[in-house]
Amino acid sequence: MTVRAVVFDFGGVLFDWNPEYLYRELIPDATERQWFLQHVCNGEWNLQQDAGRTLADATAMLIAQYPDHAELIRAFYGRWPETLAGTLPEGIKLMEDLENAAIPLYGLTNWSAETFPYAWENYPFLHRFKDIVVSGRLKLIKPDAAIYHEMFRRIAQDLPDLAPAELVFIDDNAANAAAAGALGWHGIHHVSAAQTESALRELGLSF
Repeated sequence: MTVRAVVFDFGGVLFDWNPEYLYRELIPDATERQWFLQHVCNGEWNLQQDAGRTLADATAMLIAQYPDHAELIRAFYGRWPETLAGTLPEGIKLMEDLENAAIPLYGLTNWSAETFPYAWENYPFLHRFKDIVVSGRLKLIKPDAAIYHEMFRRIAQDLPDLAPAELVFIDDNAANAAAAGALGWHGIHHVSAAQTESALRELGLSF
């Protein structure tokens, strides 16, 4: 079956985001920094903001738990742009190659509704996607099937008679790629742009 559209995850595929970039400056000691990012401002906590929890609530909750780290906790979102080091050139090239081949492109990202506007305003390439589903706006996160269903619904408005097997989803998180596959999409676990490009070509895409 012909692939009719490609859906991109953003972080780790097109964007170079990592709290380390900020906290290397704030916590010079590597051991202390690792402890803080594993036990205080960790991935599970951040994911709840991607799922719709407000930054204010998230910050207040964590400060109540770790009052001695209040300033470091406030910095996570107070200086959030410093956690975003820009784009990943090979991922952007892959996106642009697909775009130049007139393959419809969509975005499906776990991202806070409050921080996504910064990316939207500062990275104009995002405006070239036909539609973007931002988890924080829906209060749904990957790999919940519901967020994929919403993405499918939106794409189907553009591409009549769309079938799941006509979609490809690229994500650097293996579980998220597998969740797309479980719904009948072609899920690609993004490890490198070269491997993803090869996988796309195996699916019959010419770009």
